[in-house]
Amino acid sequence: MKHVLVTGANRGIGLELCRQLSERGDQVIAVVRNSSPELEQLGCRVESGIDVTHPEDLARLQARLGDLTLDLVINNAGILSNQSLGKIDAVAIEQIMDQFRVNALGPVLLAQALRSHLAKGSTLAIITSRMGSIADNTSGGSYGYRMSKSAANSAAVSLARDLADDDVCVLILHPGYVRTEMTRHSGLIDTDESARGLIARIDELGMEASGGFYHANGEELPW
Repeated sequence: MKHVLVTGANRGIGLELCRQLSERGDQVIAVVRNSSPELEQLGCRVESGIDVTHPEDLARLQARLGDLTLDLVINNAGILSNQSLGKIDAVAIEQIMDQFRVNALGPVLLAQALRSHLAKGSTLAIITSRMGSIADNTSGGSYGYRMSKSAANSAAVSLARDLADDDVCVLILHPGYVRTEMTRHSGLIDTDESARGLIARIDELGMEASGGFYHANGEELPW
């Protein structure tokens, strides 16, 4: 049995991760800004009112955890909005900055807040996107999301280096193109398949893979 913390857990991939991890016997702490009926039905521990971009919220989460040691932290919280060239106005700029705060800065602030709770040999998994890959960008557009995920990937590599002496593995994971509310239910796979793949990668990859960029299906992704 592992103690697992998952952010962005009230819907989509985060909710399904909590479901599957709970079903296999892990003790799951679901961290959300606002809970949902679906999450409450899982019966796992829910810590609501936590925004990963607010240090004061993360300090409150840290206090609530007490002396609990975590074996796995999954930073799944993220947002998506679309900005295209020629339409980047004042509103779009704020949307882009919001994506940087949640998608890129959020994982760093979470890791900083929870570092003392991470057990030796634990894993910090950051759910990113292959849209953050520069080499894989063949279609352009999606400026805020792409840039924020590239920044998240860069931050995750730094976390892998900084947490190496703590024996904490940092995995950078693409969940696939998943049918969720975030993607307006377009996509190639459902949340259950995505979550299964993510959990399999987390289970199989160790310190030798720390700082690596992987698809949920096991493929190593280009930068």
